[in-house]
Amino acid sequence: MFRNYLLIGWRNLKRNKLRTGIHILGLSIGISICFLIFNIFWYAHSFDKFHPDSEQIFRMGMITDFGDGEFPNSGVPGPLGEVVESELTGIAHKGRLYTLWETLVILPESNKVMGRTNTVTFADAGFFKIFPRKWLAGSPENSLENPNSAVISLASLEKYFPGQQPLDVLGKEIIYSDADTISAQVTGVVADFEENTDLVFTDFISFATIKSMEKENWFGLDSWGNVNSSSQLFIKKEFLKSEADLNLGLDNISKKYLNKEGGNSRFTIQPLSEIHFDQSDPGPQSVSKVFLKGLIFIGLIILTLACLNFINLETAQAIGRAKEVGIRKTLGGDRSQLVFQFLSETYLIVFFSCLLGIVLTEGLAMVFRNYLPSGLEVDYLSLENLGFLSVISILLTLLAGIYPSLILANYDPQRALKGEKEQSGKFSIGVFLRKNLAVLQFASSIAFIILVSVISFQMKYLSSQPLGFEREAVVYTQLPFMAGVDKAERIRERISQFTFVKNASLSGDLVSSDGLWTSDLYVPKDTSETRHIVQVKNVDSSFVAVNGLKILSGKTGSNQADEIMVNEAFTKEIGAASPDEVVGKLVRFGATQRKITGVVNDFNSRTLREEIRPLVFSYVPEGFHVLNIKLEKGYNLALAKTEMEGIFKEIYPYDESEFKFLDDAIASFYEEDMKIRNVLGMACILAVIISAMGLFGLSSYTIAQRTKEISIRKVLGASIMQILGLISREYVILILVSFVLAVYPAYYFLNEWLNSFSYKVEMPYFIYGLSGLGVMFLCLLIVGLHSYAAAQTNPAKILKDE
Repeated sequence: MFRNYLLIGWRNLKRNKLRTGIHILGLSIGISICFLIFNIFWYAHSFDKFHPDSEQIFRMGMITDFGDGEFPNSGVPGPLGEVVESELTGIAHKGRLYTLWETLVILPESNKVMGRTNTVTFADAGFFKIFPRKWLAGSPENSLENPNSAVISLASLEKYFPGQQPLDVLGKEIIYSDADTISAQVTGVVADFEENTDLVFTDFISFATIKSMEKENWFGLDSWGNVNSSSQLFIKKEFLKSEADLNLGLDNISKKYLNKEGGNSRFTIQPLSEIHFDQSDPGPQSVSKVFLKGLIFIGLIILTLACLNFINLETAQAIGRAKEVGIRKTLGGDRSQLVFQFLSETYLIVFFSCLLGIVLTEGLAMVFRNYLPSGLEVDYLSLENLGFLSVISILLTLLAGIYPSLILANYDPQRALKGEKEQSGKFSIGVFLRKNLAVLQFASSIAFIILVSVISFQMKYLSSQPLGFEREAVVYTQLPFMAGVDKAERIRERISQFTFVKNASLSGDLVSSDGLWTSDLYVPKDTSETRHIVQVKNVDSSFVAVNGLKILSGKTGSNQADEIMVNEAFTKEIGAASPDEVVGKLVRFGATQRKITGVVNDFNSRTLREEIRPLVFSYVPEGFHVLNIKLEKGYNLALAKTEMEGIFKEIYPYDESEFKFLDDAIASFYEEDMKIRNVLGMACILAVIISAMGLFGLSSYTIAQRTKEISIRKVLGASIMQILGLISREYVILILVSFVLAVYPAYYFLNEWLNSFSYKVEMPYFIYGLSGLGVMFLCLLIVGLHSYAAAQTNPAKILKDE
């Protein structure tokens, strides 16, 4: 019987090719988007699920209170790692990391330079108790016990010592060049994680090495006031302890150590399952949970629109199948058989839509490759994907097909065989539903258009805002981390000699970046001091000129460690009447007295989502790893980059250079917003396409039902414009209702989004009106073309049988 249902369904699909094509294309678009989003969601939630008792593992973090806002950090002060076990009850294990950046690896035995890597970290033995691995050589108990010992992964073993066995490399020396040259002996080899993980480290240097090198101060591990995202602390709680117990204990630690002098900074715990979504310190594979939820929401909307299309068109065309239902019921067919017959037909449409959806998914993945998480590969034959396609095909068959099937199965056979298709003069649930479904479709389309347009408007506004510094013709490159002050100064001098270079400067980061280094600064007041939390930038004396900053008072520093510069916001923070008042003032900063030599204008050192903070320029040449270059205008940029790269390679032969424009770095601040805009833009296009296809099919059918009415009106003298106006009036009302329904959801989202910016446009309400008019024009164009074709038909051909 089921085979017969499918056969009949197949014949009906071939008989109504336009209807079938609209259904399959609309549903396949929705299925492809949902299928791709499902894979992104599944991949994002697969990270670090494999660790034993993973639900008991947490990463500690910190929220720093700036008075006017809070800043989350995935790192913690170094002293917390020393006291956490004694101060916080319910801890089974603690594991400390201090992640290194751009570490140069050298093998003295073979005299090989292996290049730089970001997968080296200091670690203690507790880390491997929380995240156990298979040990190929050495043991977790003592491999990281002594200073200058290192545990490497199998990947590093094969890279550093190809062809050797794990036991053969124990005792071999590896030199890591970072803050100092670290000579470490290999004391263990562990297997690599085969599952998805954010713990991508391959080389583990014993944490005790930092103390033996007397580098606690350099790494900022000796003060509760220093917070660095590199200083990571993991804990594994006991099963009987709850998160609430841990948070209560952390509040007590915060009060005891962080807020002695006031403030609301506090320690936090983050479940291991949430680390992959953490945007305070995003990794190369991390993804924003807000962005992920937005994708799911968009996918469901598009799929819902496709289902509404199906329901709308099927209920409209159900009238044409009334006689078929009447004959089936007269021959003994019952209601359940009819419902199953029409659901089988729906399933065929959904089945073909799934096949086309898989093809479209591959196309979407190619178009949005830059938006997808790195490492994501869509395996169409995996169990989870086959399960998803099976479940969604059944759900869509029921959701899209059940109502039209019930409508068809409930026709009265006597009325159907007499040709009485609708009860005139009475309320029709079918007509009511079709109108409301069309309203929902176009409301979604209008809302998407408003969202995309307003976000684009805000992005254009941000790009036109003055930032307080010159960003044109400024390029930069990252210098090898901790490669030496002499080399950094040498490359600055060599590049400054080029005729196309106006000036060059060394710094810890760019004039405007997403990094944030904060510290305490104490200003004398009467017989005491006042504490201020300030942003810190590590720069040389040329930094102001390279970036076009303005000196409001005093002068630039002279590359002296006991001198600092401040911005105008700092002078307001301490209550100075003018910038001149703070020049020459002695303050306590970094445990020593510093002299303020000058005041620069306020500039946006971070994203325009934030207000300008009090800022200090300090001089610590050991921390310089950015070379900033101001180019002369009109020079060949490609040639300039080639010449500068030659100098870079000469001074740093083992490293790669990449000279980038400051403009590009600033644009990256809003990469997430641009992703949202572009994804919404694609959703907008698809929503309009689906709605337009639905309107095309629905209007072609409904106008065909009114051809006799149109012919009679023409015979009685109605003009084509009068007929077009009569038919279009109903759709104008539907669009107006759709516009009203779309405005508030769009406004709510946009108002929340715009409020996340300190610099924003006033809500551009004119865009709302233009979006509604645009959709109305499209609707009237589709309906008008069908109406015009019907109005042009010779009435004699239509009315000859009457």
